[in-house]
Amino acid sequence: MKIALVTETFPPEVNGVSMTLNRLAMGLCKRGHQLEVVRPRQKNEPPANATFATFCVQGFPLIGYPGLQFGRFALGTLMRRWRRNPPDLIHIATEGPLGLSAIRVACKFKIPCVSTFHTNFQTYTTHYGFAWIQKAFFAYLRWVHNKTLATFAPSLDVQNHLSECGFKNVQLLGRGVDTNLFCPHHRSTILRQKWGSNGNSPIVIYVGRLAAEKNVDLSIRAFKSFRKKIPDAEFVLVGDGPERTRLEKENPDFYFAGMRLGEELAAHYASADLFFFGSTTETFGNVVTEAMASGLIVLAYDYAAGRQHIQNGSNGYTCAFDDETAFIHAVDVIVTDRAHWHSIRQAARETSLGLSWDGIIDSYEKDICNLVARAKPPQLQQAATATTRENQ
Repeated sequence: MKIALVTETFPPEVNGVSMTLNRLAMGLCKRGHQLEVVRPRQKNEPPANATFATFCVQGFPLIGYPGLQFGRFALGTLMRRWRRNPPDLIHIATEGPLGLSAIRVACKFKIPCVSTFHTNFQTYTTHYGFAWIQKAFFAYLRWVHNKTLATFAPSLDVQNHLSECGFKNVQLLGRGVDTNLFCPHHRSTILRQKWGSNGNSPIVIYVGRLAAEKNVDLSIRAFKSFRKKIPDAEFVLVGDGPERTRLEKENPDFYFAGMRLGEELAAHYASADLFFFGSTTETFGNVVTEAMASGLIVLAYDYAAGRQHIQNGSNGYTCAFDDETAFIHAVDVIVTDRAHWHSIRQAARETSLGLSWDGIIDSYEKDICNLVARAKPPQLQQAATATTRENQ
């Protein structure tokens, strides 16, 4: 099957969304599908992946993230490209102008089209002073996704929420984790010493965008509460974003590691002991399962990846969604349970070992093949059925 994947930020170092799409693309190629990624070219991006084709379109800087390029309307460009060589399926991973252009071309040429709901953009409006537009923006997202045959959601709670809000045919596309990369064996004594650990002093880490929608301030407050009880604890923040300058200025005693990738990122995870993640805007939260795979004690809200994979007090800790008082109180519980930290870390690692990408991609492949088959004109469906019977 020829598949066109339309997205914004594909290189895996950009964000969790891109890492998920990269896994999906690589998995489909290994299964014999022909893939083309359609996206805007990003600044300072690495060389293109030779495994699949890439078609770059024009972009413009995204407000608040000047380093990222957002895809422009590309109706004419995509129409010319897909008129000559139409894909069997178009997968939309952006609700912006580029994604909307791809949907319009898919409708015109009757190409089956699916979408994924990756990011709670509608909740970002509150963090950036546009709360008044939230309902209208969510209605727009619903309108865009309902123009596709199916919307794939990353977690059960997102799937249920979207269905309740009028999104049609919402299906689950889960998230796996690379347990070979994210592994306790990458623990580094050199890194721990660099961060100020005396050997036994615990290190808390945060990994993710340093941006308002990630609620990094809550993770910092949780660490400060933790440090009151364990004074030699250290805090490391991995990532970059618009809030970094302010956070560094307000917290000169923290270690800001910046953006880390691949084995460097894996070593940063594994060299810490605990992971505090106060975000309330995740559709899944890949960093949660990466931290668990690295053998860390995770504190997160009870939703998305936290709800799906953490058993409170057994392989990590969760608290009621968006309850900051409960989040800080959970720190007290963690400190009280210090004698059990080793077993909790082992249990987190064991949980992650069951999160295979292969099974997730197999399920997605089956779903899209069924959708494409059902979308064919009746005469083609009959021919396909006859061919199947002959093969049997």
